[in-house]
Amino acid sequence: MAGAIRAPQAVRAPSPTSAAVEAALRAGRRDWAGMVAATLLLLTLLTSLAILFVLLADVFGRALPVFAERGFDILTTPLSARPTQAGVAQGLFGSIVLTIFVVVLALPIGILAAIYLEEYAGDNAFARFVNTNIRNLAGVPAIVYGLLGLAVFVTALGAGRSLLAGGLTLAILVLPIVVITTAEALRAVPLTIREAAFGVGATRSEVVTSHVLPYALPGILTGTVLTLARAFGETAPLIMVGAITGVFRTAPGSILESLEGPFTALPTIVFAWSREVKDEFRALTAAAIIVLLVVILTVNAAAVLLRNRYDRRW
Repeated sequence: MAGAIRAPQAVRAPSPTSAAVEAALRAGRRDWAGMVAATLLLLTLLTSLAILFVLLADVFGRALPVFAERGFDILTTPLSARPTQAGVAQGLFGSIVLTIFVVVLALPIGILAAIYLEEYAGDNAFARFVNTNIRNLAGVPAIVYGLLGLAVFVTALGAGRSLLAGGLTLAILVLPIVVITTAEALRAVPLTIREAAFGVGATRSEVVTSHVLPYALPGILTGTVLTLARAFGETAPLIMVGAITGVFRTAPGSILESLEGPFTALPTIVFAWSREVKDEFRALTAAAIIVLLVVILTVNAAAVLLRNRYDRRW
């Protein structure tokens, strides 16, 4: 109403945070502790990058003459005692078969276990006990899994030093990581998605399959791809379960015979060649490292593309 006298508004006292910000701006003080921390972090980053650059430059410097002389022949030739004829074909085949074991065994079991723990088990003592042990298992060194594979798969179950034992060992090695990454992806889906689905009468299985999993799929894919990259590059557990680090010949046979026979993998070839005293094998070691890096970086790039392509922001 015109001419009405408005009551004076109550003056709010400034909050402690705004008062501290205002006082800092007036005083013109510098955050010396923050500047020192940022400088140390930057120096740490630059030091790490410098070390990585020196290592990569050394490896590329040794490997380039091999690729220049032999081209991609090193990828298609088998192991040999002669460095001029040795290649990584058997190692690539072994690593690919071992990764297939991980895909077939570890990924379905790990993803289903994570779905049960996050969506069905609830917050009870059993779920907390299982989650705690899974996180502890993820931190166990890889060589311990190698010893477990040697005792269980190679000796107790009679699989021998074969691709089968190596694949099973790698599968149990990455299984806790699959469970953890999948659980984190499921946990990142907002609770309101579930509440909305329950609100329209959906059952729990419908909520999980139609609402939660589609939104969590990018995170699950990223975690599984990174898990496969780790499985591809593991060395210690394969040596423990009997991966060949020297020259061997494979006789033609069925797929089952190949799974039960001797095997090698790309990381074990790098390990074996690095112990040779001949300079030619050192160059071959660098070339095998380049092949291994290219495969792992390709897998990691695929994970980044998947994350960027399907990432959702809430």
